[in-house]
Amino acid sequence: MTRYSLSARFSIVLCSAFFVMALASPAPAQNPDDDAQLRPAEPDFVVINLPTTMPLPVGGVSFHLTHRFNENLRNDKFGTQLGNLFGLDNGANIGLEFRVGVARHLEAVVQRTSIGKTIQFSAKYDGWHQTTDRPVALSAIVAIEGDNNFRENYAPALGVVVGRTVNDRLALYATPLWVHNTGTGGSTNENTGLLGLGGRVRVLETTYLLAEVTPRIGGFAIGDPEYAFAIEKRVGAHVFALTFANGAGTTFRQLSHGGFPGALYLGFNLTRKFF
Repeated sequence: MTRYSLSARFSIVLCSAFFVMALASPAPAQNPDDDAQLRPAEPDFVVINLPTTMPLPVGGVSFHLTHRFNENLRNDKFGTQLGNLFGLDNGANIGLEFRVGVARHLEAVVQRTSIGKTIQFSAKYDGWHQTTDRPVALSAIVAIEGDNNFRENYAPALGVVVGRTVNDRLALYATPLWVHNTGTGGSTNENTGLLGLGGRVRVLETTYLLAEVTPRIGGFAIGDPEYAFAIEKRVGAHVFALTFANGAGTTFRQLSHGGFPGALYLGFNLTRKFF
């Protein structure tokens, strides 16, 4: 049985409590068919690593950069960390994502990360928006990734994102995922079930606090559950988040492997939307 760290268990309880509270709040009034409208509580297509229900209009484009430095902030004293610029001197794992709105409510996404030279192709259908009559938004996800520039070790994934926004201030998400071929080394044909929980709170007009955790709920599991928290700033079509996470994974299989026990890594996300 996987043992969760204190911070991971706290994140699970916190996200669950927020989600229950949000279901009792009134839904915001908005046009559910306008994929291009500004959603102040939902400025990006991810929380930190987990997907959101934010839609992309037809012909719209988004670039997303992830940067996870390799220095474990829990390894050394503050003076040592400061001398290493909190990981900036120790290299990083980098991911680049491109997404485009190919049809109404339908996004096509490709992501490439330096971890294993992994490429992930995915599609997200944002067909069910939150309205006064529908208390949550629903998005369906299908994906497949492969290592060595999509030449080997393929891992398909299926999932759903359930999202709820409250008064343009709070957005909460539950993301059940199934990922195939999650084994490592000699393990093959393993499956992992995940339940991602995350959310963001708008504390100022364009400033947010974010948190997420992804416990495994079945199948193959190694490491601690992935968790992360961040502070985020929206400036026009740009969104920048300073992140802290227990791992560097950003694809679905990488998230299924969890994070490293006793680890915390500095990083950032940067998104630029064109629509």
